[in-house]
Amino acid sequence: MVHPSSVPATDSIKFGTDGWRGVIAADFTFERLALVAPIAAQVLAQVYGATGSRTIIVGHDRRFLSEEFARTTAEAVQAAGFDVLLTSTYAPTPAFSWAAKQENALGALVITASHNPGSYSGLKVKGAFGGSVSPEVTKQIEALLATPPAATTNSPGTIQSFDPWPSYCEAIRQKVDIALIQNAIAQGNLTVFADVMHGAAAGGLAQILGMPIHELNSDRDPLFEGGAPEPLPRYLDKLFQQIKTHRAANSNLAVGLVFDGDSDRIAAVDGQGNFLSSQVLIPILIDHLTARRGFKGEIVKTVSGSDLIPKVAALYNLPVFETAVGYKYIADRMMEAQVLLGGEESGGIGYGHHIPERDALLSALYVLEAIAQSGLDLADFYRQLQEKTNFTSAYDRIDLPLASMAVRSQLLEQLQKHPLTEIAGQAVIDCNTADGYKFRLADQRWLMIRFSGTEPVLRLYCEAATLTQVHETLAWAKNWANSF
Repeated sequence: MVHPSSVPATDSIKFGTDGWRGVIAADFTFERLALVAPIAAQVLAQVYGATGSRTIIVGHDRRFLSEEFARTTAEAVQAAGFDVLLTSTYAPTPAFSWAAKQENALGALVITASHNPGSYSGLKVKGAFGGSVSPEVTKQIEALLATPPAATTNSPGTIQSFDPWPSYCEAIRQKVDIALIQNAIAQGNLTVFADVMHGAAAGGLAQILGMPIHELNSDRDPLFEGGAPEPLPRYLDKLFQQIKTHRAANSNLAVGLVFDGDSDRIAAVDGQGNFLSSQVLIPILIDHLTARRGFKGEIVKTVSGSDLIPKVAALYNLPVFETAVGYKYIADRMMEAQVLLGGEESGGIGYGHHIPERDALLSALYVLEAIAQSGLDLADFYRQLQEKTNFTSAYDRIDLPLASMAVRSQLLEQLQKHPLTEIAGQAVIDCNTADGYKFRLADQRWLMIRFSGTEPVLRLYCEAATLTQVHETLAWAKNWANSF
């Protein structure tokens, strides 16, 4: 282990909406990780010490050097006096969150950069309850990094190896009608494709279902074919082609399921080859879990979530609670209220009857259950929801790189001092500043402008009645931003 005196300065270690991430060898290094990990463990012990545990779960994904980073994490935490359960293999991040709760641990430290490009790695911190720690907890970690405590004299803990898959698979298997899904597949009524994007969901669905499916990109590729393991259409050419080829030769139901790099985000492709983000999947899941499974509870959405979400919730008299962007805010709410489902537009969906954590494999199982029970293609399912709510919309988002952080500051100052009153020819009738700036326009479309906290990137979100209006609005916003 590296002596603290030789460790680089930690002022650049910042925790974002879901952990600390950085470019491998430049920002994310073994030395920095060896400093951060025991401090994170100490904070987890302070916050969740009532468990009486001294155990920390350490997990990892399939990225470059993930096993080695996990081993460094485990050894640094062990040296600080904690017992470590170190994974023997890659697994989904929610599997480690589940293990934290199941093993009565203080929490979990997971080596993953989620959906970032292959040059990145990262560290996610999970609490004893089985979900992302709150912003207050990550602030405590950052504070201790700024003024590291004196070296502890604790006796070293232990390191034991464990396989996170069996317990996790059994836990989510029990939450769905597995036999129904298996029968639909076995009888040829449903064909399942899964793009695991070279990530931690590889082999997961087949293991849970106990039968093979059509899995794409199962091999380990730390470069992610030059892209990123993010469930977005531009990375899914192979899946679109598979669905198209299948549709040309078969008339049965088909679905494509897409998992991000650490399997906590999901997207889908319906049998007609249409990409479905969580803006579509969340309403479908609300309808399925309420109408067919009889679940009740609050729906938690982020401020960037679709307007269809509250409209479907209203069909079943379900309350809706809105949070800032970031699943940790949803997790906080799930700890406070009886929640049915909490979801965010970027693909994270979790369930109050599971753990307060987004879980792509469980979401995938519920999607399969919804198709098998309804006998509907996801496109038809979604169309019926639009008819029930008398609401039709389109959605898109772009991440716009800015020239510098100075430009970011200029744009922010402009929004604060000179609020927009008209966008794309439409009058602004409301502005929600809970997280960024969400402008509601006269024709009920909305545009959300949100800044990355760590890099010069502007995130632009829009929902409108038609895709033409969405693209028109996003183009306006892009031109506005580029004028500075």
